[in-house]
Amino acid sequence: MDGVPEPHTGWTFVTNHARVLAAIADDHSARIRDIAAHCRLTERAVQKIISDLEHAGYLSHTREGRTNTYRIDPSKVLRHPAEAGLTVAALLSLLVRAEEVRSADDTRRHARA
Repeated sequence: MDGVPEPHTGWTFVTNHARVLAAIADDHSARIRDIAAHCRLTERAVQKIISDLEHAGYLSHTREGRTNTYRIDPSKVLRHPAEAGLTVAALLSLLVRAEEVRSADDTRRHARA
């Protein structure tokens, strides 16, 4: 997972739980180490977030040899009352769309350089 931005301090619009979920959606067999690097979190924090997501039913995993393969429940509704009715699929589609736009912008910038 190259091109990871520098760490950020202060508040952000997207939670660490959403970042981890998006990283897993991008690679269902990503290692905790890779997710942590991508999200700029510690491996311990990623383990805790994955545990939270599994206990709440948003995520499950199966062990395949030495690798975990994660499965996201896209129909699961988001937890906050303000997002009542919004699903994980809707959240991930927003995050994926934003990542696609950012990647396209990076490609255009590099092409001009």
